[in-house]
Amino acid sequence: MKADLYASSVGVYTRGLATAERVLEKAEAHAKASGMSEAAMLDSRLAPDMFPLRRQIMTVCDFAKQVPSRLLGLPLPEQLTGELSLAELRAEIAKAKDFLAGLKPEQFAGRDEAPVTFSIGQDITLPAAQYALGFGLMNFTFHMSMAYAIARHLGADIGKRDLFAGGL
Repeated sequence: MKADLYASSVGVYTRGLATAERVLEKAEAHAKASGMSEAAMLDSRLAPDMFPLRRQIMTVCDFAKQVPSRLLGLPLPEQLTGELSLAELRAEIAKAKDFLAGLKPEQFAGRDEAPVTFSIGQDITLPAAQYALGFGLMNFTFHMSMAYAIARHLGADIGKRDLFAGGL
């Protein structure tokens, strides 16, 4: 499979991180206007067995850094853990954006078939393009969409256009 790995990872994730910033901004504005605490906002979820808003954003940041790292055979950045505050989440988004800004298209050239091994309870190895498009992009989009859905469920003034805060 031939893919533009730079555009489908760094390009998409950079725009998605801008969307994550927008989701947090809108959720925070709603929380303040309605008297909701920051912790209550960040701990909100759509169902008891799903990640709360805080963890959805953390996962977005993790995928934005880890997928390109795997594609390039770089050491994996550590996954985010803990109960990050709104300010800490914003800082992690900025760190992820800075990480992506340091990657160049030529680093991804010819890597479509490079093996990428990852674990989801068991080790799986896929060609880089299949991993990027079939696993990385799907998961990043899912968690970004869930963050948006949680903010919307809370009552934040957020709409479909906010999903494209980082551009198309």
